Amino acid sequence: MSWLRRAASALLPGAVAEPLRRLLRRLAVARFRAYDARHVYGGRPLVVHIADPLARGWYDHDWDLGSEIALLQGRGRLRPGARVFDIGAHQGVVALMLAGIVGPAGQVVAVEAVAHNARVATRNAEANGVAQLAVVHAAVGDADGELWFEDRWNGAVSRQAGVGVRVDALTIDTLAVRFGAPDVLFIDVEGFELHALRGAARTLAERPPDLFIEAHVGAGLERFGSVSDLLALIPAGYELWVAPGEAGDFVALDDGRALLADRFRLVAFAPRSSEIRAHD
Repeated sequence: MSWLRRAASALLPGAVAEPLRRLLRRLAVARFRAYDARHVYGGRPLVVHIADPLARGWYDHDWDLGSEIALLQGRGRLRPGARVFDIGAHQGVVALMLAGIVGPAGQVVAVEAVAHNARVATRNAEANGVAQLAVVHAAVGDADGELWFEDRWNGAVSRQAGVGVRVDALTIDTLAVRFGAPDVLFIDVEGFELHALRGAARTLAERPPDLFIEAHVGAGLERFGSVSDLLALIPAGYELWVAPGEAGDFVALDDGRALLADRFRLVAFAPRSSEIRAHD
């Protein structure tokens, strides 16, 4: 079916191709023989439900902790008792790793716009008995309401209105009112990073959290703005570190500006004057 999906994308208008891709994906899920995998993810044994071909490739093996998580845990506010928002959480595997770090006294709010992925993330949280992980089925943007979303294996906000499916949209500021202000923001939203940060303006101003952002340069960010626009949304006083998109060590921004020309990962430490306060 993969060749048919590619042909649909190349030859058909978006309003026609997207429903066809969605139908083919649902057929692939229906035909897939789901199973539970048991591996060590970031040093923690977990049970992960493998419900589709992409999940099999991504999750059916051991995972290292990830250099961004290690950096935030070693130098920042990712610690027991912290509250983390995982924006663009897919099927909750990273959220489960984060939940293991914050522990029962903390909280991880995993936000995922693809309904299939949100269902699997909820199942993964329940299978591992992780009560501190809450899954929210929604997209994140710069305003509450609705967004058109390309409902793919790893979806993204649609390039044009009317293409995809409508999903509820929430801002990070709204999530902060609902769950309490985050100590750490984890953002991986397939090019929609600018909108996610614009919807966090009050949170960044009132109680700045540490940030992790996967910047999808060349794969979506340029649809909505530029790297300069992204950096401008991070308030003054943050300490910025960057690393290549897939793997590699973090370096201070001034030493790693060449990395900004391609997909990269960004860790931003909040000013030390705003330390963790008691949760609401």
